[in-house]
Amino acid sequence: MKKLFFYFLPYLSEYKREFFLAFLGMVSVAVGTAGSAHLLKPVLDEVFIAKDRDMLRLIPFAIIGVFFLKSAGKYVQTYYTIYIGNDIVRKIRNTLSEHLMYQDMAYLNRMRNGELLSRTTNDIARIQNVVSSLLPNTMINAMLIVTLTGYVIWQSPKLAFYFLVVMPLALLPLQILAKRMKKYSIRSQESNADLTARLTEIFNNIEIIKSNSSQQYEQKKFTDENMNFFRLSMKQSKTNAMVSPVLEFFGSIAIAVAIYIGANEVIDGQMTVGSFFAFVTALFMLYDPIKKLSSVHNQMQDALAATERIEELFAQKPVIVSGAKVLDHVEAIKFDDVSLSYGDKTALSHINIEAHKGKVYALVGDSGAGKSSLVNLLVRFYDATSGTIYVNEHDIRDYTLPSLHRKIAFVTQRIFIFQDTIAKNVAYGEQVDAKKVEIALKKAHAWEFVSKLPEGIETPLDEFGVNLSGGQRQRIALARALYKEPDVLILDEATSALDNKSEQAIQNALEGLKCDMITFIVAHRLSTIEHADEILVFQEGTIESRGTYTELLETSKAFQKLAKKKQN
Repeated sequence: MKKLFFYFLPYLSEYKREFFLAFLGMVSVAVGTAGSAHLLKPVLDEVFIAKDRDMLRLIPFAIIGVFFLKSAGKYVQTYYTIYIGNDIVRKIRNTLSEHLMYQDMAYLNRMRNGELLSRTTNDIARIQNVVSSLLPNTMINAMLIVTLTGYVIWQSPKLAFYFLVVMPLALLPLQILAKRMKKYSIRSQESNADLTARLTEIFNNIEIIKSNSSQQYEQKKFTDENMNFFRLSMKQSKTNAMVSPVLEFFGSIAIAVAIYIGANEVIDGQMTVGSFFAFVTALFMLYDPIKKLSSVHNQMQDALAATERIEELFAQKPVIVSGAKVLDHVEAIKFDDVSLSYGDKTALSHINIEAHKGKVYALVGDSGAGKSSLVNLLVRFYDATSGTIYVNEHDIRDYTLPSLHRKIAFVTQRIFIFQDTIAKNVAYGEQVDAKKVEIALKKAHAWEFVSKLPEGIETPLDEFGVNLSGGQRQRIALARALYKEPDVLILDEATSALDNKSEQAIQNALEGLKCDMITFIVAHRLSTIEHADEILVFQEGTIESRGTYTELLETSKAFQKLAKKKQN
């Protein structure tokens, strides 16, 4: 509990006014609760036994006043603690989403999407329960315990002694239960992440599932994950359900002893009936916050486990960081003895390339030969393991990432469409200029179908762009790249979903733009790179040969093999 308190303390310090008002509300609740117990003494001693009518006239007003104080305090405390809690969670969610978007591609590829989704939704929801409910409840129950304990000691130190000695004996089994609760909470949250990951995978791959009629196969895997989550949830519930019975058992012993001794004192005339009933009422009232506090402590273990999982994400720091120089144009790019490894696997080995503005460079080779790895280095999804990439004679790592990405447009075979209008998809990340959007769509040969849509460039696109064909989505992605008016254009098999006619039209359009750019094309169809200024043939992470299309057909066995394979 202490760890959670200190974790959220920096956030709580930003809400001094709200916290002060919430604290006043808690004080009002505590005073009102103790006051309602104390009113039993004059009711019994002065009204029922002494028959004092003047006191009878005052008591109803006192009862209304005490309960008004308690009710008003409860409202103020509840509102401001929920406000503080929800706002803290909003800030944590904002900070975490931003933190994750700046992480390295290597880390994001290693983590499952469902795992990240679960941690930023389910785990934060558990934390939300802490800051908006559990922590405030802890504070108010602690205040009630202090207030009521002080009251029962004031009423009868002797009777209070018996209650306060027996109740702490319950702490030992409660601590054991709390440890078990935390263990099951961690496992439950991990299982919940697995369940979310399974669902994410199912819906992301629903086309292949349906086309193979493998619904039952996937349902079996989901059912197993769901059952595992259910079992762990039940173990959590079973552990949590034991808290109240354990506390009630020890509480009954403490109250029974106090009542027995107190009743004897009333019989012996050492204590009035009103004082005894006020004491017993306060004792029963004291039992309730102790019970709630013990339950809160157990629930805190679940929140503590969630907080630790969130902290794991915050502890992750990106290796690829922004430089200090602002890149305002790109004239040349040079790969100087560049190598790249993913763990133990070598993706690129000793690559040397010089690329200049106005030239088109085509990258060909079998799958896994290193083509995509090379273009990933240009946008700094990864940094070279050894060697240096120079942009305008400066190390690429010297430039700020935003300025680098403004000058480099990257279109991959995997098309990313956002659930927004066509205009905002094309001008993604920038201010929408309708004229520029239209020009970019025309260059990408997408205007022919966009112009026919009822809402034109303001047409909303569904998630993943499912209301467009594959070729249409690819042309929207290409228009997005051209909208930036980049100095470097990377096409990683970006026209593979287009028919031959559309692809040729786009190639012609790019030919007219190439003077303003350095163009890298990862080619699937060799026919589309016949006019490239230089073709780089990759083989097992190295450049096996390079030259023009005609030169390679004559001199490169690897290129001849690729050409023959494509013809077949």
